Amino acid sequence: MDTVESALMAARSQFAITISFHIVLAALSIGLANFLMVLEALWLKSGRKIYLDIYRYWLKVFALNVAVGVASGLILEYQFGLNWSRLAVQAGDVLGPLMFYEVLAAFFLEAGFLGIMLFGMKKVGPRLHFFATCSVAVGSLISAFWILSANSWMHTPVGYALAADGRFIAEDWWAIIFNPSFPYRLLHMTLAALLGTATLVAGASAWQLLKASGNPRARLQFSMALWTIVVLMPVQIVVGDLHGQNTLQVQPQKVAAIEGSWTRPAEGAGEPLRVFAWPDMSERRNHWEVAIPRIGSLYLTHDLRGSIAALDEFPPQDIPPVAPVFFAFRLMVGLGLLMLGQGVVSLLMRRRHRLYVARWWLWSSVLLAPAGFVAMLSGWVVTEVGRQPFTVYGLLRTADSLSPVSRAQVLTSTWLILLFYLLIFGIGLWVLLRVLREPPHEDEPGPQPTLADETGHSR
Repeated sequence: MDTVESALMAARSQFAITISFHIVLAALSIGLANFLMVLEALWLKSGRKIYLDIYRYWLKVFALNVAVGVASGLILEYQFGLNWSRLAVQAGDVLGPLMFYEVLAAFFLEAGFLGIMLFGMKKVGPRLHFFATCSVAVGSLISAFWILSANSWMHTPVGYALAADGRFIAEDWWAIIFNPSFPYRLLHMTLAALLGTATLVAGASAWQLLKASGNPRARLQFSMALWTIVVLMPVQIVVGDLHGQNTLQVQPQKVAAIEGSWTRPAEGAGEPLRVFAWPDMSERRNHWEVAIPRIGSLYLTHDLRGSIAALDEFPPQDIPPVAPVFFAFRLMVGLGLLMLGQGVVSLLMRRRHRLYVARWWLWSSVLLAPAGFVAMLSGWVVTEVGRQPFTVYGLLRTADSLSPVSRAQVLTSTWLILLFYLLIFGIGLWVLLRVLREPPHEDEPGPQPTLADETGHSR
């Protein structure tokens, strides 16, 4: 491996580390902000203090997540500027404004109202406080909107012109923002954030119910999390299918890598579902393949006789690393099916009045606590590794996006980042586990707000 290629792999590995940490925290912020908005709305509507108790409990987790997320975000920006300056030069005219709008939304809505959300309930009143909570929740979604628009444009670049020096110049901002893959990626990622948060809340609540099965607050938050999974998981499957159909049109070699399809089957034979295989890039074939005939065609083309472009139909230098994409997709789908099963079983447990007391069921929910976020990370591996060897798909190669840095420089900064992450995330995880080990109680500390109408009369 030559010096340039080794520096490229080191930079890509560093980016994978930083984005993996940060994306989980960003997704948890989206999920928790919207969970808190629903809790406060239910409290305002019903006047039942149980919703306020749960709100205050998870508000502490949200504050911790924001603090750690800000630290990881700073590191992410640092390594991006250090390692990928050529990408910034070539695509900065398009990506720069999109990222600016994300910062603008995050600063004015999320950061601007976060202080009121954390400390202002007694000072500003319940309704204005609810407005602050809604602003933070909406701000998190707007932030995701701009980030995913920029990322999607790199997958499906449109609305640009190429300057003489190779720079991308924006021509049609509507086309850039609402590029062909953006709607699918925005919906898929937003649902993934909500589902990841739901499995985490369900797992934490199940752990608390194992120790105190009669706690009404643990029961309520467990029930709400499971209803979220029941409702959103089928929607996520439909959105995932639509996203896959779009990817088949705009990035066919990624889908071929997902399927481990090296050669197109005979006409009419259909694409098999490869349950397991070991893709070999050097021999351009799979080892130990276990496949079910035609089933792949059913979910890929919705036709048992359909076929897709195979990897041998593309230039070898344009094929992504097959093994990571192949296995990450199966991990994502497998965890998604487990979460779907969790939702279905929860309905059966409700019907049998065993939802809060069956220990095997509670333990299974504890084990599935990280499933949503692990599935989300697997999906991002499919998305980003499947885009290789390009940063701007089909136009700008990853090797041409790298800063003029050496492998030693990248590795040194990677070790420093890892040490920083071990410290920050270690402390954050320790505090998080200390918070989650005990369920929310009625005597949560802090001021007790009074619901009142506009004239100040309490109700």
